[in-house]
Amino acid sequence: MNQNDPQFWMMISSIVIAVCFIVMAIALIAIAVIVRRVVKTVNRLEDRFDPLLVKVNAMSAQGQEISVHLNEVSANLSTATRHLAESTELIKQEVAELRVLVGETAITAKDKVAMVSQTIDRTHDQVVDTTEFVQRKIVEPAREIAAVMAGVKKGLEVLFAPAPKPIDRAYMEDELFIG
Repeated sequence: MNQNDPQFWMMISSIVIAVCFIVMAIALIAIAVIVRRVVKTVNRLEDRFDPLLVKVNAMSAQGQEISVHLNEVSANLSTATRHLAESTELIKQEVAELRVLVGETAITAKDKVAMVSQTIDRTHDQVVDTTEFVQRKIVEPAREIAAVMAGVKKGLEVLFAPAPKPIDRAYMEDELFIG
């Protein structure tokens, strides 16, 4: 064949086109292999991340549940605080009334002391119920409420304690010695 012959150039161009098709086919096969490997890698990653996503969703649900419980505890603490403030106000009112009534008669004073005792018992029962609920949820605030109530109770006991008995005889110095 001659280089001047058009068939020669047609054959060369056909060979070049065939080589190009072969190169494109090899490139497409290489791309398909790479894409297949990438898909396998993505599937493996997805398989690894699925348990993590399940755990994250479970933790999210638990977080929401804890949030709901904390809101309930907050509402209960608010109620307990309100009851404590009301109880404190009631006790203040009762003590003021007792001061006025003690000056009038001893019988009226005994009645008011009984009423204060009932109020304290009722308040104590409310605080105990509230404290038990709060203690299951948050221990330290429950301890603080119990300490406050114990202080109030002791303060009232001291306030309403009978007067000490007077000493009606002289003691020798040896009798006063504790040893």
